[in-house]
Amino acid sequence: MNNAEEKSFRENPSVLAFLGDAVYEVHIRKMIYSRGILSPDRMNTAAVKYVRAEAQAAAYEALFPELTEREQSVARRAKNHKITSMPGHVDFMIYKKATAFEALIGYLDLAGKKERTEEIMDAAVRIIDSVRIRTDRRDGA
Repeated sequence: MNNAEEKSFRENPSVLAFLGDAVYEVHIRKMIYSRGILSPDRMNTAAVKYVRAEAQAAAYEALFPELTEREQSVARRAKNHKITSMPGHVDFMIYKKATAFEALIGYLDLAGKKERTEEIMDAAVRIIDSVRIRTDRRDGA
């Protein structure tokens, strides 16, 4: 394991999730742009499907068995990390799984694993495209 990988693994899971959220958000925005959605309002609406906690939790659940032992360890650690604040509209376990997904992305990015980061994010998009994710807040979801 190289120094960057070891350092990123020891980072606070909340920090990894914070960074992973940004990396994933940029990936989603670029993907939406590449699909020809150019209006900022339409881009935001399209992005919501992929960045919602429910979507990230679905990706986490589907991807977890395919992760390396180290990746599973990072994700598990983030999922089990104490949450100090969370949105009121999200189920607790869904939020923890979404945080684990974001922490995994943050870890991979900090470790310099660009190809693996892209591979995981692309797989997450395929998973999210295959499930129904609500994008409104009327039902409290």
